[in-house]
Amino acid sequence: MSDTHFVRNQMVEEQDPPAATTGVAGWLRENLFSSVSNSILTLLSLAFVYWLLAQALPWIVSPTWHAESLTECREIIAELGYGGACWGIIRERWLQFMFGFYPAELYWRVVLDFLLLAVALAPVLFTNLPRKMLYFSAIYPFLMPWLLWGGTIWNPIVVALGFVIGFYAQRLLKPSIGELAATIAAFVLPIIWWLFVAGPVADALASVLPLSIQAVESRNFGGYMLSITIGVVAIALSLPIGILLALGRQSDLLIVRSLSVGFIEFIRGVPLITLLFVASTLLNIFMPPGTDFDIILRVIIMVTLFASAYMAEVIRGGLAALPRGQYEAADALGLDFWMAQRLIIMPQALKISIPGIVSTFIGVFKDTTLVSIIGLLDPLGLSRAILADSAWNGIVWEIYGFIAVMFFIFCFSMSRYSMYLERKLQTGHR
Repeated sequence: MSDTHFVRNQMVEEQDPPAATTGVAGWLRENLFSSVSNSILTLLSLAFVYWLLAQALPWIVSPTWHAESLTECREIIAELGYGGACWGIIRERWLQFMFGFYPAELYWRVVLDFLLLAVALAPVLFTNLPRKMLYFSAIYPFLMPWLLWGGTIWNPIVVALGFVIGFYAQRLLKPSIGELAATIAAFVLPIIWWLFVAGPVADALASVLPLSIQAVESRNFGGYMLSITIGVVAIALSLPIGILLALGRQSDLLIVRSLSVGFIEFIRGVPLITLLFVASTLLNIFMPPGTDFDIILRVIIMVTLFASAYMAEVIRGGLAALPRGQYEAADALGLDFWMAQRLIIMPQALKISIPGIVSTFIGVFKDTTLVSIIGLLDPLGLSRAILADSAWNGIVWEIYGFIAVMFFIFCFSMSRYSMYLERKLQTGHR
């Protein structure tokens, strides 16, 4: 008896996977209904979400946008037969929440300023854009305050000249007096320029060629315009200052290390609200008589210093996480300290520190609400002024809910960008 063998002479056609394992059905089966217990929890969660939406949606979609007072809101809600929010206050005070008491005819300057902010940030946040856009990013920090505060255009120009003086001082003096002395000169000379020379030079240029726009006092600033201004400036300045403080804390020079450690530990040991009180009340005591030191500028300085101290510790953690071999590799290539930091050490340390850096940024932006305690009219400060209006006295949830949603949008956007940047810079194997 012989065995019969069968050998297939053609390939079996590829078949589609079972419908229950792919697409929406497969995702639901794997993530929500993979077992009896998961199925029960999914159904209970869906029931809770349905109950929550059934309670919240009627309140949120309340047709009270055109109400002129809380009394009118209550009349509209009474006709509906169920509770609802009074959104008329948001419609009526929308521009005030955005711009504070900034002159209405000059709103275009604020809108233009923040549109230019997006243009300036784009090449910094997204490296696939043309690198030539970075020239505008360098110009924008001097253009921004001029658009917001107004006045003569020579003020931001002479301030920018201070940075030019520092750059060329370091570059020209380095061969003759050494790198350390040239670096110190690059910091000292701009400060001397700003304190004693920039003001008279700007006044002289303004008298010869008066180029200016209408000036706006700081007391007219408010709303989200004020919060974004303080937050963006503090965030932009705290990162480079934090890098310098982190490097200073690891320096071999005793004076530099001691000053860095003392500054970081002192600032981190003091609440931000204390620094804001110092900025608003005590700082003028130590200034020469007759000095007019803008309150918003004082607040920006204090918030920046506060954020810089925390940023320095975040970056120091990134530096400590780098293997010693990276430093030795930089030395083996013959790189000096600053080149090694710029090309090898700092890019890796910043990559490691991205979550901590973004968390610090988010905290700084949320902490801008503390300026309401010293009398500045940020969204929270405005809310108290609005609630004092007899027409809207008694509304709470609508105002604070609106403020919370707006802050959530800004902070959530920063968080999403952080995750995008981490994925983009991911070079290791998973």
